[in-house]
Amino acid sequence: MKKILLPIAVGIALLASCGENAQEETLNTDIIDNPISAESSAEDEGKRPFFEFVEEIKEFGTITQGETVSMTFRFRNVGQSNLIISSAQGSCGCTVPEWPKEPIKPGEEGKINIIFNSTGKQGLQNKTITLIANTIPNTKVIAIKGEVLVPNTNQ
Repeated sequence: MKKILLPIAVGIALLASCGENAQEETLNTDIIDNPISAESSAEDEGKRPFFEFVEEIKEFGTITQGETVSMTFRFRNVGQSNLIISSAQGSCGCTVPEWPKEPIKPGEEGKINIIFNSTGKQGLQNKTITLIANTIPNTKVIAIKGEVLVPNTNQ
Protein backbone atom coordinates (compact mmCIF):
# COMPACT_ATOMS: atom_id res chain seq x y z
CA MET A 1 0.00 0.00 0.00
CA LYS A 2 2.85 2.37 0.87
CA LYS A 3 4.46 1.61 -2.51
CA ILE A 4 1.36 2.91 -4.29
CA LEU A 5 0.71 5.97 -2.11
CA LEU A 6 4.23 7.41 -2.42
CA PRO A 7 4.20 7.74 -6.28
CA ILE A 8 0.67 9.17 -6.18
CA ALA A 9 1.66 11.76 -3.55
CA VAL A 10 4.76 12.75 -5.53
CA GLY A 11 2.69 13.09 -8.71
CA ILE A 12 0.13 15.32 -7.00
CA ALA A 13 2.88 17.48 -5.50
CA LEU A 14 4.50 17.93 -8.92
CA LEU A 15 1.22 18.86 -10.58
CA ALA A 16 0.39 21.35 -7.86
CA SER A 17 3.82 22.99 -8.03
CA CYS A 18 3.72 23.50 -11.81
CA GLY A 19 0.90 26.00 -11.62
CA GLU A 20 2.61 28.21 -9.01
CA ASN A 21 5.66 29.22 -11.05
CA ALA A 22 4.01 29.42 -14.45
CA GLN A 23 3.30 32.94 -15.65
CA GLU A 24 -0.10 33.49 -17.08
CA GLU A 25 0.02 34.65 -20.66
CA THR A 26 -2.91 36.45 -22.17
CA LEU A 27 -3.79 36.21 -25.80
CA ASN A 28 -4.76 39.46 -27.46
CA THR A 29 -7.76 38.63 -29.60
CA ASP A 30 -8.07 42.07 -31.18
CA ILE A 31 -6.47 40.92 -34.45
CA ILE A 32 -8.16 37.53 -34.67
CA ASP A 33 -11.09 37.43 -37.07
CA ASN A 34 -12.70 34.04 -37.53
CA PRO A 35 -15.18 34.35 -40.40
CA ILE A 36 -16.91 31.11 -39.46
CA SER A 37 -17.85 32.34 -35.99
CA ALA A 38 -21.43 32.72 -34.83
CA GLU A 39 -21.08 36.50 -34.93
CA SER A 40 -20.21 36.57 -38.63
CA SER A 41 -23.00 37.75 -40.88
CA ALA A 42 -23.62 38.01 -44.60
CA GLU A 43 -22.92 41.72 -44.30
CA ASP A 44 -19.46 40.98 -42.82
CA GLU A 45 -18.70 38.52 -45.62
CA GLY A 46 -19.47 41.18 -48.22
CA LYS A 47 -16.77 43.39 -46.71
CA ARG A 48 -14.06 40.71 -46.97
CA PRO A 49 -11.27 40.70 -49.54
CA PHE A 50 -11.60 38.48 -52.59
CA PHE A 51 -9.15 37.23 -55.27
CA GLU A 52 -9.96 37.75 -58.93
CA PHE A 53 -7.27 36.16 -61.08
CA VAL A 54 -6.75 36.91 -64.76
CA GLU A 55 -5.86 33.19 -65.15
CA GLU A 56 -5.91 30.49 -62.48
CA ILE A 57 -4.13 27.91 -64.67
CA LYS A 58 -1.18 28.74 -66.91
CA GLU A 59 0.47 26.48 -69.44
CA PHE A 60 4.22 26.70 -69.99
CA GLY A 61 4.16 24.47 -73.09
CA THR A 62 6.95 22.01 -73.83
CA ILE A 63 10.41 22.40 -72.31
CA THR A 64 13.55 20.27 -72.06
CA GLN A 65 14.39 18.57 -68.79
CA GLY A 66 16.64 20.82 -66.70
CA GLU A 67 15.12 24.10 -67.91
CA THR A 68 13.61 26.60 -65.48
CA VAL A 69 10.34 28.38 -66.27
CA SER A 70 9.06 31.57 -64.65
CA MET A 71 5.40 32.55 -64.76
CA THR A 72 3.42 35.41 -63.24
CA PHE A 73 -0.16 35.21 -62.02
CA ARG A 74 -1.90 38.58 -61.84
CA PHE A 75 -4.87 39.19 -59.59
CA ARG A 76 -7.02 41.99 -58.25
CA ASN A 77 -8.55 42.40 -54.80
CA VAL A 78 -12.23 42.86 -55.70
CA GLY A 79 -13.34 42.80 -52.06
CA GLN A 80 -13.91 45.71 -49.71
CA SER A 81 -11.00 45.26 -47.29
CA ASN A 82 -7.25 44.63 -47.47
CA LEU A 83 -6.21 41.25 -48.89
CA ILE A 84 -3.39 39.60 -46.94
CA ILE A 85 -1.67 36.49 -48.27
CA SER A 86 -0.08 34.75 -45.30
CA SER A 87 1.58 31.95 -47.26
CA ALA A 88 1.98 30.31 -50.66
CA GLN A 89 3.12 26.70 -51.01
CA GLY A 90 4.03 24.78 -54.15
CA SER A 91 2.94 21.16 -54.51
CA CYS A 92 6.59 20.11 -54.61
CA GLY A 93 10.04 21.60 -54.09
CA CYS A 94 10.42 22.19 -57.83
CA THR A 95 7.70 24.88 -57.76
CA VAL A 96 8.64 27.98 -55.79
CA PRO A 97 6.16 30.86 -55.36
CA GLU A 98 6.92 34.49 -54.48
CA TRP A 99 3.94 36.50 -53.24
CA PRO A 100 3.32 40.03 -51.97
CA LYS A 101 3.90 40.29 -48.22
CA GLU A 102 2.17 43.66 -47.89
CA PRO A 103 -1.64 44.03 -47.88
CA ILE A 104 -3.35 44.48 -51.26
CA LYS A 105 -5.92 47.26 -50.90
CA PRO A 106 -9.40 46.99 -52.41
CA GLY A 107 -9.23 47.52 -56.16
CA GLU A 108 -5.44 47.12 -56.29
CA GLU A 109 -3.57 44.48 -58.26
CA GLY A 110 -0.96 42.03 -57.10
CA LYS A 111 1.14 39.33 -58.67
CA ILE A 112 2.46 35.95 -57.70
CA ASN A 113 5.65 34.81 -59.41
CA ILE A 114 6.23 31.09 -59.86
CA ILE A 115 9.54 29.44 -60.71
CA PHE A 116 9.38 25.82 -61.90
CA ASN A 117 12.63 23.82 -62.11
CA SER A 118 12.24 20.80 -64.40
CA THR A 119 15.43 19.04 -63.29
CA GLY A 120 14.59 15.37 -62.76
CA LYS A 121 11.07 15.78 -64.17
CA GLN A 122 9.68 14.21 -67.33
CA GLY A 123 6.35 13.96 -69.08
CA LEU A 124 3.20 15.93 -68.37
CA GLN A 125 3.43 18.18 -65.34
CA ASN A 126 0.61 19.71 -63.31
CA LYS A 127 1.91 21.70 -60.34
CA THR A 128 -0.33 23.56 -57.92
CA ILE A 129 0.31 26.52 -55.66
CA THR A 130 -1.92 26.87 -52.60
CA LEU A 131 -2.41 30.39 -51.27
CA ILE A 132 -3.55 31.02 -47.70
CA ALA A 133 -5.24 34.41 -47.27
CA ASN A 134 -7.85 36.27 -45.25
CA THR A 135 -10.56 35.40 -47.76
CA ILE A 136 -13.57 33.07 -47.67
CA PRO A 137 -12.60 30.32 -48.21
CA ASN A 138 -9.13 30.99 -46.85
CA THR A 139 -7.35 28.89 -49.51
CA LYS A 140 -7.01 29.52 -53.23
CA VAL A 141 -5.30 27.08 -55.61
CA ILE A 142 -3.62 28.16 -58.84
CA ALA A 143 -1.73 25.84 -61.19
CA ILE A 144 0.87 25.53 -63.92
CA LYS A 145 0.87 22.82 -66.59
CA GLY A 146 3.19 21.68 -69.32
CA GLU A 147 5.35 18.90 -70.65
CA VAL A 148 8.98 18.14 -69.86
CA LEU A 149 10.91 16.28 -72.58
CA VAL A 150 14.01 14.24 -71.78
CA PRO A 151 16.88 15.21 -74.08
CA ASN A 152 18.06 12.55 -76.52
CA THR A 153 21.61 11.63 -75.47
CA ASN A 154 22.27 9.13 -78.32
CA GLN A 155 23.43 11.79 -80.78
